[in-house]
Amino acid sequence: MFNVIVTKKAMKGIEKMPHTIQLTMAHLIEDLIQNGPILRNWSNFSKIGINQYHCHLAYKWVACWEYQKNTITIEVYYAGSRENAPY
Repeated sequence: MFNVIVTKKAMKGIEKMPHTIQLTMAHLIEDLIQNGPILRNWSNFSKIGINQYHCHLAYKWVACWEYQKNTITIEVYYAGSRENAPY
């Protein structure tokens, strides 16, 4: 199991999402806790930098997270619209 931290910036983005996308985000967080940072079964999952990953929650919505190897902590640093995603 992994520890998942959601930053304040990501929480603000989640609050702006439609309810159905918030539920999808909750499923993503649960998947990160159970299975770790590599989630190839999520839509458009990819590595976007050194130890950084992202996936689409829906066409317009994405989440980005960071994982340092040899730790059990994953940090979700962005959740929100694709247009403003930091990649």
